[in-house]
Amino acid sequence: MPEREKLDADVLIVGAGPAGLACALHLSNLIRQHNESGAKPELSTENIYVLEKGREVGAHQLSGAVMDPRGLKELVPDFETSAPLDTPVTDDCVMFFTEKSALRFPITPPPFKNRGNFIISLSKLTKWLGGLVEKTGVNLFTQFAGANLIYEGEGIAGVITEDKGVDKNGQPKDNFTPGYELRAKVTVLAEGTRGSLTKQLVSKYKLDGLNPQIYALGIKELWEVPAGHVPPGFVAHTMGWPVDMKMYGGGFIYGMKENRVSLGLVLGLEYHDPLFDPHEAFQQFKTHPFLKKMLEGGKLVRYGAKTLPEGGWYSMPRTFVDGGLIIGDSASLLNSQKLKGINLAIKSGMLAAETILDALKSGDASAKTLSSFQKKVEASWIKPDLWAVRNFHQGFHNGVWMGMIHAAFQQISGGRGLVDPMRAHAGHEAYYKLDGPPLAGGERFKGDGKLTFDRLTDVYHSGTRHEEDQPCHLNILEPDICISRCPQEYGNPCEYFCPAAV
Repeated sequence: MPEREKLDADVLIVGAGPAGLACALHLSNLIRQHNESGAKPELSTENIYVLEKGREVGAHQLSGAVMDPRGLKELVPDFETSAPLDTPVTDDCVMFFTEKSALRFPITPPPFKNRGNFIISLSKLTKWLGGLVEKTGVNLFTQFAGANLIYEGEGIAGVITEDKGVDKNGQPKDNFTPGYELRAKVTVLAEGTRGSLTKQLVSKYKLDGLNPQIYALGIKELWEVPAGHVPPGFVAHTMGWPVDMKMYGGGFIYGMKENRVSLGLVLGLEYHDPLFDPHEAFQQFKTHPFLKKMLEGGKLVRYGAKTLPEGGWYSMPRTFVDGGLIIGDSASLLNSQKLKGINLAIKSGMLAAETILDALKSGDASAKTLSSFQKKVEASWIKPDLWAVRNFHQGFHNGVWMGMIHAAFQQISGGRGLVDPMRAHAGHEAYYKLDGPPLAGGERFKGDGKLTFDRLTDVYHSGTRHEEDQPCHLNILEPDICISRCPQEYGNPCEYFCPAAV
């Protein structure tokens, strides 16, 4: 078997999302300023590597997000002259859905006011940022996924990338190529939510926050609709149907240019019913008269889904070890009340870059040096943004009405609320056991093929491509439980919760 090729870098950034690209771009600008000042040692942007597992930068991002521009304005002050912004927000509202009616709130609550923000295609934005990064001389490698961390002492020293040309049983094929061994003075994990390397690092060094991370699942479709159905710049967030009042969740509708609309449903994953189907709930969402009329005569363009790290400040892991940093969604930097994380990701990437520059100049990438990243986060506008909602998601643990009471007290007490810190539990712990054996052979949702769709049709519109003979990316640690206990106790919820039918 051929040996792994080894490459050395100053900085290795895993993930070309907003956080990773902001880190690379800001660091390259800081290095240029450092070198122009004549300071020593001279540094090179060519020694910065960025890994992206997608076919191209932006491949794993989906159109339709509302971005607070604060972070981007700090990163690229003149961003409005060249960034691919779709449209500014011109109208925002909150609506309450029953099965047949929609009530628009007379006043938009402050957290949902989006005037001054932009509706964007995150795919286009990251592709644009990637172009800026490459112009600085940074090496950006696509179709390279990190498989394992390289551990050294009490920290990390790089990443081993995924082997290529491996069959579904893990055996080398004729085109086998071993992954690279990429060593770096500083490795930055910007993988997004539930990154595999971040999970390895947090587990090995026990970096967990006060609370376990709690997640929401966002399911989204991008539609092209007849002219006039949705004005560009329209933003609506919905409460109520099809989400019952015991669950955390709601919908969103974003009007974009070129007669496109992005709509989706965000659901907390700590629901009680193990047979609840988030994908089916989203398809039901589109049958509401308000949305059905909006989408009438339109067509589905893209589909996607992702988890969101909603634990907030109290679920943030320790973000530094010897030779390593954790940023963006991987570090739980998302405002769950506002559904905003792009601005926080960009800012965290910039703060990481400033920390890394100090480490490179001093030749010291120890945890003591890199701990200044956490201090920078706490001294920046990231902390007040997250501190104000530090107990928000947890407050809905006992349902919407109780959650709204908690939210009201949090609003008037700077985020404290009735209990601080409010503890959280991992989502799977909320499952109720079935009263009896599950019904065998129940009919699954199929959709009408025009307004509503089954999972496989939606997955086709996600653009996902894979080889049938490739290794499975999910490994069940205790397969016997899937046969002996799970069907009887919980009805195999994995057959229901995955929006991609994995």
